[in-house]
Amino acid sequence: MYGQVLKEILMEYEKKRDRANQEQNLKKAQVYKKVPRIRTIDKEIWKTGLSMSKAMIENPENYEQNLIKVKKEIEKLNMEKAYLLTENNIPLDYLDIKYECDICEDNGYLEDGTKCNCLKQALIMRAYKMSNIENVLDRENFQTFNIKVFPDEPYEGESITPRDNMKTISGICVDFINNFNEENDENLLFYGSTGLGKTFMCNCIAKSLLDMNKIVIYQTAFTILDIIEKRRFGKDTSRFKDFEYDILFDADLLIIDDLGTELSNAFTNAEIFNIVNTRLINGTKTIISTNLTPKEISEIYTDRVFSRILEKFIPLKFYGPDLRYYKWEAK
Repeated sequence: MYGQVLKEILMEYEKKRDRANQEQNLKKAQVYKKVPRIRTIDKEIWKTGLSMSKAMIENPENYEQNLIKVKKEIEKLNMEKAYLLTENNIPLDYLDIKYECDICEDNGYLEDGTKCNCLKQALIMRAYKMSNIENVLDRENFQTFNIKVFPDEPYEGESITPRDNMKTISGICVDFINNFNEENDENLLFYGSTGLGKTFMCNCIAKSLLDMNKIVIYQTAFTILDIIEKRRFGKDTSRFKDFEYDILFDADLLIIDDLGTELSNAFTNAEIFNIVNTRLINGTKTIISTNLTPKEISEIYTDRVFSRILEKFIPLKFYGPDLRYYKWEAK
């Protein structure tokens, strides 16, 4: 199954490259028609590079000397081309090929043969059957976030209103995204009862980081433990299961949703600790979302799990009335 899915994804990459080349050719045709001299320059650059390749094979002892000469010729042609583009109000990068992923140029693999993040994410989407999640992310993101659905009146036992609390939480989450590439040991713990916006905020963060080409895994604690059991006890020998398991540790961001809904025992507690602790050691970031209070977490899980969560996670309490019957869309 893994090989077939990988093959299908790589075929999609080939189509992406074909589209990018077609778009570039259309742009070239437009520019060549408007400024014929640019076509001539491109041909001269191509011929110069070709002659250099031949010279390297036929006369390798003078390679460096010839290389310097060719570089000067190409630089001169490129300067003339840049001048003509500017003079005709054409962006300097207009004729560059535009890939969806500039890192791997829509090949899926880097020069050293390792998978690009975009290919890993594509495999994740298939492996976890996240198409429904993708549809959710189109609806639930920072662009559709509406702070007005949170009441602006005092809430029982809390010092600030649910709206002001959510402003603080959303600000921390935006900072979390903006500083994601920094080695700052930032992890987030969302806690509070259902219907208060925890899942929505997780989706906002997931969407933002996916758009930044980060590898994001979003799974419930129950599903994560199911993946672990299949791997540990040999219930599934599919290579996809190995990938699903390994990516729990390697993903740029792991979102563990509904912590506490899984069956709690010595095995599950140890596995939760192993995932969280390994990611902390590796410097990869994690968000935990739970309906449990910190006190309830301490009662269910071992002290080392609880202490690691409190020590390395920013606790963010969600409170207020149940918002599941409100419309989230920005107005």
